[in-house]
Formats: sequence, structure tokens, C-alpha cells
Amino acid sequence: MRTLSLCLALFLAITTTAQEVFQPLDVFELEYAGDPQISPDGSQIVYRRTGFDIMEDRSFGNLWLLSADGKVHQKLTPNDVSEGSARWSPSGDRLVYRSSSDKGSEIFVMWMDSGRTARLTQLEKSPSNLTWSPDGEWIAFTMKVDAKAPVIAQMPSKPKGAKWADAPRITDRLKHEADGAGYLKPGFTHIFVVPASGGTPRQLSSGDFNHGGSLSWTPDGKQILFSANRNPDWEYDFRNSEVYALTVATGDIKALTSTAGPDRSPVVSPDGKTVAYLGYQDKVQTYQVTRLRLMNVDGTNKREVLTNLDRSVKDIQWSADGKRIYFMYDEYGDTKVAQYNLGGSHKVLAEHVGGTTLGRPYASGSYSVSNRGDIAYSLSKPDRPAEVGILTQKSAKPKQLTALNEDLLGHKTLGKVEELWYKASTDGRDLQAWVVYPPNYDPNKKYPMMIENHGGPILNYGDRFSAEIQLYAAAGYIVYYPNPRGSTGYGEEFGNLLFNNYPGDDYQDVMDGVDVLIRKGIAHEDQLFVTGGSAGGIMTAWIIGKNNRFEAAVVAKPVMNWISKTLVADNYYGYANSRYPGQPWENFEGYWKFSPISLVGNVETPTMVMVGMNDLRTPPSEAKQLYHALKLRKIETVLVEIPDASHGIASRPSNLITKVAHTLAWFDKFRTPTN
Repeated sequence: MRTLSLCLALFLAITTTAQEVFQPLDVFELEYAGDPQISPDGSQIVYRRTGFDIMEDRSFGNLWLLSADGKVHQKLTPNDVSEGSARWSPSGDRLVYRSSSDKGSEIFVMWMDSGRTARLTQLEKSPSNLTWSPDGEWIAFTMKVDAKAPVIAQMPSKPKGAKWADAPRITDRLKHEADGAGYLKPGFTHIFVVPASGGTPRQLSSGDFNHGGSLSWTPDGKQILFSANRNPDWEYDFRNSEVYALTVATGDIKALTSTAGPDRSPVVSPDGKTVAYLGYQDKVQTYQVTRLRLMNVDGTNKREVLTNLDRSVKDIQWSADGKRIYFMYDEYGDTKVAQYNLGGSHKVLAEHVGGTTLGRPYASGSYSVSNRGDIAYSLSKPDRPAEVGILTQKSAKPKQLTALNEDLLGHKTLGKVEELWYKASTDGRDLQAWVVYPPNYDPNKKYPMMIENHGGPILNYGDRFSAEIQLYAAAGYIVYYPNPRGSTGYGEEFGNLLFNNYPGDDYQDVMDGVDVLIRKGIAHEDQLFVTGGSAGGIMTAWIIGKNNRFEAAVVAKPVMNWISKTLVADNYYGYANSRYPGQPWENFEGYWKFSPISLVGNVETPTMVMVGMNDLRTPPSEAKQLYHALKLRKIETVLVEIPDASHGIASRPSNLITKVAHTLAWFDKFRTPTN
């Protein structure tokens, strides 16, 4: 009886402990607030509330309505379908939004005084970039229009009832597939308008070009500005785009820019005289900072706005009085909302934007501005996914309006996130990283430490919520995740250090952080593990090819051979010259020099190789090169292929759990018991 009581007490203790930390099935219970849109008068906010369906293993999102003081919080419609892309009419009396079901995606309008809704369209494809005309009478949007595939040969007719093989799939396009979408059916994205009271959509743009960017009406409603690449050689001049003006009445299109590089995201000023847009002069290199630019509405008087920021600007919006431009940018692992005064200065308004990428702590999030300058945005915290935040003209501090995860995470002990700065041994640069400690961390105890290398590599991690990293921490690992050179948010020169040097000194940046943590007594030489996905998988494979300091590694969705990757991946055409000089057949030695498979003869680390079976960005053949090489060398290894997963393995909750569970199982196999 006493033994049974002791066992029961032990079980209850384990159960209680398990309930206090973040657990794998908790992933399905997470929610986040995305695309918060504040009404013109600043009194209400509509946002997309995203959660996960454990039975269907997918995300779903509905529109919710908030009062600006947070006192009213209710679902916008009674429909239990996917909704999003909500946008207020200029007067704030209506909302246009997209609603999707198994019958497709359509455009709906809601009248705010009555709460009644109407479906405006019956479309063949999904609409995007919903944009009101200034008078509220029209809605512009973009949508793909199918085209016919090429026919090479005419097949003879098959006998009646015969079961022949399917017809071949034939393409003659440079871009014919995309990771996550698979094969892209022939066609082009065009601009349409539909009456806001319902009616027949009318296609405005024409030609065999894609017009898929954001839309901006001129105040008189006569023109729509957009960005696209309508150059005759657009397929091969793929980095270029221009800003165009489309005349609504006639469909005439006029190019307003001609820069060799991407000019995009035009936004017309409230008085209709000036256009703000984004772009840069393409120098054909690994990373280039996107600049804020202005021009007259007819395309004259182009000039660059001197924000005194060596950072890429994104998501630009005019103030209602036309005296300021709002924008976002990443800096030191944090996404900020700022405003530029046309007088020549800028200031930060809100920080910690993000929290909508739950797997790993990447930059994300969005914001909107009311006519009086109130800002609604997705607020990110290290211990919570995105909530709706608001910064009003009456308050100097932002306010959090929602608490979508308090019911789940409010009683959980999460891993503490701590910022780390250190010096690069190669050139003395300041480098930033973060360390996440296991819940209830005891500095007097010895813990294993894993590196989590980020993807991109032209991306950044930050002190944002990450389900994957919290699960690693809950399993007793200290997690170190760095932003080595090449990461964004540190300036163009820092990001471009990977040009024809990748992997290069970024490897040493990562290892420098490991050494710092060992000197601090946080990490220990006999308890080091390393993982990462995509560019992080490349870094992980490079690390174990350069040293044998790690007990085990998990290389997820890597590039192992730049020659094969460059000619097989869905973005195969985009690497030459911006990453390495020339095409692979013109620079075989250079491509091979930076391929992790070239170091495989040095690897002694037990290595799990993981990849999604539908990955088109870093195809499974890349992962198999590493696995097969290690098997031939009799290095302990295993290949984990995840069915129905593209490059974004964690896009389905169960696959996120699969990724984490297999990583932990592999590391635990080589983990030395500690005190």
C-alpha cells in the first residue's frame, strides 16, 4: 500500500510539473492576432484571430472586432469559415473582407450600422489586395487569370473506355513551381474592380504580365497605382519592377519609374500630388537595403528620403494630413513602427511588432493608422504570440488590448529569454544573440545547450515568441540562437558580408557565441548540440564539417550542394551572381567551395537529417546527399522524411511537433545525464 501511494505521489508530481511547462499539444491551443485594421475615426479595430484545429491539423482564422478601449471584443460575423483581409471604407461605415470556404474565396462587405453582410462576387480564383476607391463606390483587387499550357504534340484519340496514362505536364516558363503551392498553372495576375454594392468584376490590366502587388487609388478615383514588371524580358529581369499608373476608365498603363531594381509598393498622398514608394538601385549583391522614395504623381521629381536609417523600410502609409509617412523596419532583432516627417526627421512610435510566426522567432507583424494618428499593431512578446496593441495620440505608452493566450500560458512557466552581445573574433564586430533557459532554471546545475541557427540567411531572429524554442527549453535544454553576419536589421554592409562568402565568417560568429557561453559557465563543452533549418540547416551541416565539438546534430531541410540546389529548386534562377559569381557551370569551383557536402569527409558527429517530402526550396535530394554520404562513411545517422510537408515544415501543427519531437529524441540519445 505504501509503495502504491509513493507511485501515485510520484505520478501526480510529474503530471503537475508537466502542466506547468509548455507541452507539445499546447501548440494546438495557441492563438495570435494578425492584420489589425483600425477604423478611420480610431474607435474600432478589426483583426484576424488565428488558431489551430487539432482534428484537421491546420490553422484557421476569423475576423474579430475590438473597441479601441478594449471594452468590446466580439466576433465580426456568425460564419465559421476562414476570413481575412478586412479593410475599412474611407468613411468607416463598411468593411470589405475576403471569406473562404470549400467553394472558394469571395469578397464580402459588411455595413457596420446594421451588421448585415453581402457577397459581392462569384470569382474563379482567390482575390487579393482588396482596396477601396476614395469615394467608397468601388473595390479594386488582384486575381489570377488562367492561361493555356503549351501543346507540343497532338496525341491520337484513345479508344472509348480506354484507361491511358494522364497527359504530360508541359511548361516553357522560367518560374513554373513554388514551394508550398507546387506546380503553378499557367496564367497571370491582373487588376480588377467591382462595385462596392455588388456587380460584375471588370478586368483593368492586360498583357502577359503579373500585376500582383498592392494597389493605391488617386484621390479623384481616376487612376490606380501599382508595381509590376512589364518589361519585355521580365522573366529573366526578375529582380526588377516599376511603379505604374493605370487609368481606370480606359485600362491605359503608364510607367512612372525606370530604375534598374525593384520599385514597388506605391502609396498616393491624400492630396494626390505625391507618391511614396520603396526600392533600391540593384547592385546585384546578396543584400541591399530597401529605401523610402518620393515622386510627383506623374513620375517627375524622384528623390530618396533621407531617414538616416541603414535599414530596410517596409509597409509605408501616409498620415491623413499628408505631412508624415509611417513605416516599419527591423533593428537588432526588433520590428518597429516609425514616422517620417516631411520636414526631414523620423522617430520611433512603437516597438516589438510581430508574433505571427509561431514556429521560430522571425520578424513578422503589421500595423494600421487612423485618420487622427492612432496606431493598431500586432504586439509581440518573448512569452506570448501576437496580441493587438494600440498607441493613441492621447497616450505616450502603447496598450495591449487582447490576451488571447492567457488562458493557456498564464499558468505555464516558460523559458526565460535573455539577450546576449559579444565580439566577433574575425573582425571585432558586435554580434547579437539570445539565450533561452529551461523553466525553473537553476544556475548551479549543468544543462545541455543547443544552437538553433536561423534560416534565410538574409533574415533575423529576435526576442519573439517561438513554440519550437519553448518546447526545447521545456525539455531541459538551454537554447542559443544568434544573428550572425548576413542577418537583417544591422545595415546593408553587415548583411552583404555573405556575398561570395557563404557559409564563411558567419560560421565563426556562431561559434564565438558558443565560446562566450562556455566561458560564462552557461554552456559546457561536453553537452553541446546543434540544429537549424534551411539556411540554418546549411550552417549546421557546415559546423559539423568544420569541427567535432557537438554531441549530435539535426540538419533540417539543408542545401548540401549549391550546384544541384541552384538548378533544381523552385527559385533556381535567383542565385547566380547575387550569391556567387556566375552560373554553376561557369564557376564550378566557387559553388563547390561553399557547399557543405564538400566537408562531409570531416564529419564525425551523429547526425539526423530531416526534410519535408514536398520541399521545393531545398529539395529532398539535398538532404539525401548528406544522409547517403554519412551512411557510406558509417557515421551514425538517420533520415527523417515528413510526408505532405513543404519547406515550411512547421506550417501544420503536427509537423511542428514532429520536428521538435524527433530533434529532442535524437539529442536525448547522446545527452549525458547531468545533476
